[in-house]
Amino acid sequence: MTEQEFAARLREQGFEQFVVVEREPGGVLDLHRHPFEAKALVLHGSIEIDCAGETRSYAAGEVFHLAREVEHAERYGPQGVRYLVGRR
Repeated sequence: MTEQEFAARLREQGFEQFVVVEREPGGVLDLHRHPFEAKALVLHGSIEIDCAGETRSYAAGEVFHLAREVEHAERYGPQGVRYLVGRR
């Protein structure tokens, strides 16, 4: 799926704000939460998300989804990560 196709699908679901996020190799973002719902397409690298006692890994081409105000932590793979995220 291309970035444009992903953004078009999210617009159909009511997502209006889109941001490309890039994080450093081996980086960590401790427990935090966002005041918005987020759905993202990993463009490069990988990310692990710890949420509700479960860790899930996402690589290029995969999509992850976080509900508004859900506490989670993030770890970035050896190549870092770059993803396109829609927020609502």
